[in-house]
Amino acid sequence: MIYCVEDDKSIRELIIYALKSGGYEALGFSESKPFYVALEETLPSLILLDIMLPSEDGMEILKKLKTSVKTKDIPVIMLTAKSSEYDKVLGLDTGADDYITKPFGIMEFLSRVKAVLRRSGSLTDTEELSNERITIYLDRHLVVADGEEVTLTFKEFALLKYLMENAGIVMTRDKLLEEVWGYDYEGETRTVDVHIRTLRQKLGDAGSVIETVRGVGYKIGGN
Repeated sequence: MIYCVEDDKSIRELIIYALKSGGYEALGFSESKPFYVALEETLPSLILLDIMLPSEDGMEILKKLKTSVKTKDIPVIMLTAKSSEYDKVLGLDTGADDYITKPFGIMEFLSRVKAVLRRSGSLTDTEELSNERITIYLDRHLVVADGEEVTLTFKEFALLKYLMENAGIVMTRDKLLEEVWGYDYEGETRTVDVHIRTLRQKLGDAGSVIETVRGVGYKIGGN
């Protein structure tokens, strides 16, 4: 799980979208209070923290995280529009593991996230999901179907990953929209059908593992 504390809604939603598309679980927070509540329930593997926040800025949050026995070992990446050398040094000296200046490219962002997770021991080179036809290498965002590498979009990758994580369980279109596209997604359920169709095409013969359950949704058979 990755937590992102960012008060700009559009940036926060983009970050959560990118993380989920990259195969990570993620939650976003607009300020510190709900973030602290979430920490009491579940400790994340990584925290993405903006500096300019309402009520309590990111540096203050970072100091609290690094002085708490419970959270001091959670890696933190600072996400901020501030780009001066002083701000970067201050953030890193306070305990941040990396510092990304906005605006940033999604691929670079995911690469930096992956690097920090690997350094912290939260990600290994062997994380994968597989059945008799398809293997997903989560850390490399790579899919191999019947021995052939397949190029998928972020959303296709996230959809396949979710289905494989829940192999043998029928997923309704609404559930797939909720989990893969996010709670705020307002598209119609036919969006799922379109992505399933393109996903099957790209997987070739291996696409047959994605089964249609008439009137309900889709599933991948148990391994």
